[in-house]
Amino acid sequence: MGVVSMTGFGRGESAANGLRAVVEMSSVNRKQFDCQTTLPRSLAGFDARVQTAVKTAVCRGHVKTVITLVAEAASADAACIDLAKWGARVAAVRAAAMALGLPDDLSASSLLNSSDCVAATERTISADEAWAVIEPALGRALDQLVEMRRREGDAIRADICARFAGLRGVAAEIAARAPEIPRQYRDTLRIRINDLLAIQGQLIDEQILAREVALFADRCDISEELNRLASHFDQADGFLAGSEPCGRTLDFLCQEIFREINTVGSKANDAAITRAVIAFKTSLEAVREQVQNIE
Repeated sequence: MGVVSMTGFGRGESAANGLRAVVEMSSVNRKQFDCQTTLPRSLAGFDARVQTAVKTAVCRGHVKTVITLVAEAASADAACIDLAKWGARVAAVRAAAMALGLPDDLSASSLLNSSDCVAATERTISADEAWAVIEPALGRALDQLVEMRRREGDAIRADICARFAGLRGVAAEIAARAPEIPRQYRDTLRIRINDLLAIQGQLIDEQILAREVALFADRCDISEELNRLASHFDQADGFLAGSEPCGRTLDFLCQEIFREINTVGSKANDAAITRAVIAFKTSLEAVREQVQNIE
């Protein structure tokens, strides 16, 4: 499965035994799995079956499923039978109107508004008969939904991989700059102390200077954070190349990466690294937005 988008659409149709089913499915981002099914009231009992079918193919996201079932027109024989019932109903209505002194304004359009007469023409459909038509349509819609989510997932994976490669490059620049910070601090501190001592005619104590530089180097050491960043990058590459859903895991890794780079920025005490950290955070935010789109 690998990287799969949570956004997709699928549509399926099926017809058999005078019935036609249409299933439309759409999915959007959601932290957990959620399936909303819209069915005709007479088919409400199929909700659990639909939920089970969707859950076998979708791990995460909000999936909306709309199912319609249409029966073909009644046969000629059935229409003749209904015609006899309509005739009896018309005769009864006219007799009642005459007895009550009401005008006889019955027309053909009045028959269409008679729910009893319309109901008489409806076909009784068993649950097994309905599901036999709905199930293949549901399968086709689900296949289309899954395929669209996979195609979009491939595009998202390529984008995330490229962005992680860029983050690795920024981390490498920070790692290359880090050893220069204590040396730069030592040179700057030496100049400042020499300027102060020169006024008093004294010379700098190299041991005191070395101790101060050592303390500073320890405070601004970011090697552990850089090592953890490298480990997080390796794990992210593994999940992106794997076959299991990785959206939640990558979301957690992004949080950890942000925590490490934030520590780097606070410890480094260097303008160049601060600029690099800002660029790193900007790119990482784009990764996190993309991660929110995958299972």
